[in-house]
Amino acid sequence: MPRPPHSPHTRRPRHLIPLLLLPLTLTLSACGASSANTSGGGLGGGNTDGKGPLTLNVGDQKGGSEAVLRAAGELDDLPYKIKWSTFTSGPPLLEAVNAKAVDLGAVGNTPPVFAAAAGSKISVIAATHGTAHGEVIAVPKDSELRETADLKGKSVAVAQGSSAHYQLLASLKKAGLTLKDVDVKYLQPADALAAFSGGKVDAWAVWDPYTSQVLRGGKARVLADGEGVVNGLGFQVAAPGALKDKKKSAAVADYLKRLRRAQDWVFKHPEAWAKVWAKDTGLPYEVALDAVKRTNGTRVFVAVDKNVVDSEQQIVDAFADLELIPHRVDFGDFTDTRFNGSLPPSTTAPRTYKES
Repeated sequence: MPRPPHSPHTRRPRHLIPLLLLPLTLTLSACGASSANTSGGGLGGGNTDGKGPLTLNVGDQKGGSEAVLRAAGELDDLPYKIKWSTFTSGPPLLEAVNAKAVDLGAVGNTPPVFAAAAGSKISVIAATHGTAHGEVIAVPKDSELRETADLKGKSVAVAQGSSAHYQLLASLKKAGLTLKDVDVKYLQPADALAAFSGGKVDAWAVWDPYTSQVLRGGKARVLADGEGVVNGLGFQVAAPGALKDKKKSAAVADYLKRLRRAQDWVFKHPEAWAKVWAKDTGLPYEVALDAVKRTNGTRVFVAVDKNVVDSEQQIVDAFADLELIPHRVDFGDFTDTRFNGSLPPSTTAPRTYKES
């Protein structure tokens, strides 16, 4: 079981609270979708599925686990109840896991790093590996910038502490640059879009579905993407206390199996899932389909193995070196491998769609 190295009462400095993997509800305003508060989160408004005396409390985001399980028919005949709680982003979801308000939930590759460094009681129990083509540094279509090295002295918008933040850091390093070589503008996606569209920044480090949306708009192109730079991992993160309950742990195992089957369904039915995803999030269908084929549908469930720990430790160390997290931690202390079963290693290649 994970052993948080610091007191659970450690308070994260307000300026360090990251904007991690904003929800799919925050579609870009250029396409008419409304935005939401990116820093909040809540336990209200969720559905309850299944039947029986046992209840799994699952944290989710719009267009997330509940939507894909329902679309794939995996919520039918549940032998336990799932109470869904909707959050606007990864950080408040993990805060709820730490507070035992929810038993588990899905986040990207960076939120667990910040939660672990803040002393949260969390366990990474499952992983997915997808392409990183949606993690991009975008520039205006007519920009003179042609490669990452050209960003020296230029301004780049990015959400602080997000997966895009790490992708920017790693891409710059690959090009022989550091964050000090660029003028970083820490902006939420809605503000970043306005700055990018208005020519107030030279580039934007961003992730899907924002990537698909800004590219579909025809006014941007990719300067660099995350393939070979970031790990493409996503996680299911649980409360250690919930895993100590044998019946609840068994329900978690069943829940993860349903998610795996649902992800298989997504890959085989990209158009059907894109329609559901678009309806649930407010994304235009074409953008949703682009994002499914670029990243969302490519994910495969993989084992939480040494490669996962080593890869995530690189993110820990990178943010610790920048003093953007309060403590350097051992990421392996926050993983639980009991649900790995016969899953393939985390280096297993993501799925890809054939060009149509």
